[in-house]
Amino acid sequence: MEAKKRMAVLVGCNYPNTKYELHGCINDVMAMREKLMSRFGFEESNIQVLTDEPGSLLMPTGSNIKRALGRMVSKAESGDVLFFHYSGHGTRVPSMKHGNFLRQDEAIVPCDFNLITDIDFRHLVNRMPKGASFTMISDSCHSGGLIDKEKEQIGPSTIVNGEKLSLPSMPNTAKEKTIPFQSILQHLSSLTNINTTDIGTHLLESFGEDASLKFQLHPRELDMVDLLKPDAGILLSGCQANESSADMNPDSAGGKAYGAFSNAIENVLEKNPAALSNKQVVVMARERLKQQGLGQQHPCLYCSDENAEAVFLRQHT
Repeated sequence: MEAKKRMAVLVGCNYPNTKYELHGCINDVMAMREKLMSRFGFEESNIQVLTDEPGSLLMPTGSNIKRALGRMVSKAESGDVLFFHYSGHGTRVPSMKHGNFLRQDEAIVPCDFNLITDIDFRHLVNRMPKGASFTMISDSCHSGGLIDKEKEQIGPSTIVNGEKLSLPSMPNTAKEKTIPFQSILQHLSSLTNINTTDIGTHLLESFGEDASLKFQLHPRELDMVDLLKPDAGILLSGCQANESSADMNPDSAGGKAYGAFSNAIENVLEKNPAALSNKQVVVMARERLKQQGLGQQHPCLYCSDENAEAVFLRQHT
């Protein structure tokens, strides 16, 4: 199908001058920006970039990211290609869904800690018109499953090339792209001065209606944010829900910092100029990370059966 419009939102959070500082996230999205224009036919005017570098005109707060994504989805028509690339910290929060209180759900961590959760991404995907696609790359810890109820194509319960999942330690040049739930809770508690371990209370107090839908809806209402068919969502996650994604800060002088998964995708695209399916991109990125000694990180693919075999970003063949 010929794409009418190609639109992208790219978000890089390095959290400068904090104890959670990363180094490669802005590099990741700037490299992706170039690739979108040179290979995939995106126009510069249709790519919005949000970073937290000093002097940034639009900081990647939870509210700003959701507004940018919401505007993009509102413009979508059948045949359009939408893309969201996030590089930054991820986390897991206790599930708010009815009957699932022992479970944890996935979220990304914007620069202001106003979490964007799997429910928010499900809500976005549900708004997509038939015939359009929403591809999301999340280079963050615990990113597997970030679109709630999306079908697993490559993930914890699949074996790729006969590989059994092992968890070697991260190399010394890598930093995990995660902020533990307790650290987020402590940070938000210091802002609200409310004595509770319920993170939803802190987020609603701090951000009001800009907080994640996960914390605004009743648990029974969350159950009703259902998977719609056919589904436009395509998630390429940097790792499984229970794993970490690496931020690489090379030792060599002049070495450029990068997110391991973003860099692996860039490498795969560089070496394969012909169109690749979404499944091929993830399998090849897994292999690339393994070659780099990052076998503890297993990229995943969540989408419909049809989209698993569909061409990544509908590249013209």
